[in-house]
Amino acid sequence: MLQVVAGIIQRDGQILICRRTASQSHPLQWEFPGGKVEPGEAPEQALARELEEELAIRHAGGLELSRTQFTYPGKQPIELIFFRVHSFTGELENRIFHEMRWVPVSELKSFDFVEGDREFIRWLSESG
Repeated sequence: MLQVVAGIIQRDGQILICRRTASQSHPLQWEFPGGKVEPGEAPEQALARELEEELAIRHAGGLELSRTQFTYPGKQPIELIFFRVHSFTGELENRIFHEMRWVPVSELKSFDFVEGDREFIRWLSESG
């Protein structure tokens, strides 16, 4: 099963969310930064690689918060692995997204997130 990692980056009580571009799949929907785990790669390694590619930060480390499975229509099931990013080096830079925002957990539900992230957002909102 394809694994996908997502980084939950917090600052001053807010979480970084990223909006996909109009040319990507799920155009202009919001997501957490991250991406596919490559063959032979551990999820933690994929997290660090993806965050460097997307946000220009290096050596990202995180603790796993949640795993869930999701199947988009017409696609194979994926396993989504959410990490709370606790460390990285460098400054955040938007390398691929339409836009990025810092939002409080309480406001996440008001954004049009990709469907695979919605169960995690419900869990995060309920767990405080």
